[in-house]
Amino acid sequence: MNKYKLNLFFIVLVAVIGGLLFGYDTAVISGAEKGLEHFFDSAQDFNYSDFWHGFTSSSALIGCIIGAFLSGVLSSRLGRKRTLFIAGVLFFISALGSYAPESGILPHSVPTKTLLIVFNLYRILGGIGVGLASAICPMYIAEIAPADKRGALVSWNQFAIIFGQLVVYFVNYLIVRSHVNDPAILEWTQHIGWRAMFGSECVPAAAFALLILLVPESPRYLALKGDDKKAIDVLSKLHPEEHARIIVREIHETAIETREPLFAFGWMVIFVGIMLSVFQQIVGINAVLYFAPRIFESMGVANPMVFTVIMGIVNIGFTLLAIFTVEKLGRKPLLIVGSLLMAVGAFGVALTNMTTLPAWVAVASILVYSASFMFSWGPICWVYMAELFPNTIRSQATAIAVAFQWISNFAVSSSFVPLYNYSHAMVYILYGVICLIAALFVWKLVPETKGKTLEQITTMWRESMKA
Repeated sequence: MNKYKLNLFFIVLVAVIGGLLFGYDTAVISGAEKGLEHFFDSAQDFNYSDFWHGFTSSSALIGCIIGAFLSGVLSSRLGRKRTLFIAGVLFFISALGSYAPESGILPHSVPTKTLLIVFNLYRILGGIGVGLASAICPMYIAEIAPADKRGALVSWNQFAIIFGQLVVYFVNYLIVRSHVNDPAILEWTQHIGWRAMFGSECVPAAAFALLILLVPESPRYLALKGDDKKAIDVLSKLHPEEHARIIVREIHETAIETREPLFAFGWMVIFVGIMLSVFQQIVGINAVLYFAPRIFESMGVANPMVFTVIMGIVNIGFTLLAIFTVEKLGRKPLLIVGSLLMAVGAFGVALTNMTTLPAWVAVASILVYSASFMFSWGPICWVYMAELFPNTIRSQATAIAVAFQWISNFAVSSSFVPLYNYSHAMVYILYGVICLIAALFVWKLVPETKGKTLEQITTMWRESMKA
């Protein structure tokens, strides 16, 4: 491995830890939500209703929306690197606060409405970190990566997200497993188990905050800010210096101003970006990921936590499939095929809920649904978020698109339990139909960006306005 590849490898490795924390933070609730429910059910000063449980299970998503909106302003003013450092600090504070929401002030392990509010504030704080990382990590990788490797390298961010989810599934399983033979396991889970699950995030959060200080700022951010010398210095660690100077020149040739109005390239690029984000969520995947143990339990699976880990392993494998095929097959084919197979999986789950088919058919359908997302909408949407928007509007456009993604995520996650309780079959039929609409949208409106530099994509959108 030459020095350029080694430098690129280290930078991307550090950046994708942000993706790992994204996955870890959003999925930790899957193992902790029942313990939280038992803990706050015993509160004396308020009724911990289904509304409160649904809100507590998804409150981090409110922070994700806030973080996504803030990402555009912060990454433009402070840079990509400093914004990611802020995200790492927020991850750490949230993990520590969620572990001990009493904060040394409230009575320890006494469930009250005040404690619930404080807990949710810590979760929202972590969500802001997730929102920042979800927008900035793929953007940062795309602005560092060579054009012929950009899709694969940005897809590693999705791999890290899924790996983070798998890690936390496994950590949650080990935490529960450590007390599985304890006669008082319910009491232990109610007062300590969920705390351990949230507190475990402190380790990767601290590592990310420290390691991000060792990577350079995005060269495209530096060039757009007029600091060509630093931009060339960074690019020279990734390319021969002559090539680095050519890249900086191309950045300036496509940038009429450091920052242009949001609709400087027309409304279609913004619309496509927003809808890619919306479809990634309304196909329903995060409802499955967040509530996986509950879903497998409803299917009659004996050990739902084990099947949740198995699903995580399958997801890892199919995310790798995307990484190794995205530069060969392109973005659009993977999205279209993934959408169609997700529809098959969703309709399969619905069918098992309307008939007397055995439980393994439902489990297999869930795995098809989940795996199909992992080689298509999971990584490819993030690739598009990182490369679709022209250089001069990337920060603000990405912030808006990712904010819509988290709004959609919140809508799906908070509505899943009521819909699922109303009709198991109906909710999966709904997701299946949305998957088919998503395939049609990609086929008709989404451009292929495989092999194009960020500057060529900028030119493509500018010329589309003249057509």
